[in-house]
Amino acid sequence: AGLGSSWVLWAALMALSPQDWEQRQEEDTLLIERILLLVRNVLHVPPDATEEQGVDGDASVHDRVLWALHLSGMDDLLKFLASAQAEQQWALHVLEIISLMFRDQSPEELAGLGQGQAAAEQGEDTRELETLRQRELAERRARALQRPSRHSRFGGSYVLQGLKAIGDRDVVFHKGLHNLRSYSHDLGKETRRVPRRRQAA
Repeated sequence: AGLGSSWVLWAALMALSPQDWEQRQEEDTLLIERILLLVRNVLHVPPDATEEQGVDGDASVHDRVLWALHLSGMDDLLKFLASAQAEQQWALHVLEIISLMFRDQSPEELAGLGQGQAAAEQGEDTRELETLRQRELAERRARALQRPSRHSRFGGSYVLQGLKAIGDRDVVFHKGLHNLRSYSHDLGKETRRVPRRRQAA
């Protein structure tokens, strides 16, 4: 029943809050204020120790009301009303509702609420990063072992028999054998540049 009524309140507020404050009728403004006051009054009801005799860790009535408000989206709507520039007239009502939401919580509990979970998540992230780092180092070592040893740029010297150089000696070829087909006697010589005016037409 609490969830259904919070859905109705949420739907009514959603229908009214997107309207520009200049377009709102007086009845719309009164309805928004009444809904906020109703939510405040429901949260203001003090806990009854005789009625709430549950097991340790069991959700109290206040917690169940908060859960119903959360499921209906009322908490997001309250955040919107608190942060919207045009809705400043509801700031005190929203502040009162938020303070009543945290009524049973101590500041120490609220401050330390996410720290245990955050530390566990951080430890898990650290372990995952360390695993990825070890895997990357192993891959780098494997690649280094597969890489052939560094060779010198000296590809060797070959004597081309039957091709004479200056004098009676054979030509000595200092490039790799795959470059042998493109061999000419002018290989390695600088080409003389002919000035443009002396070039043949």
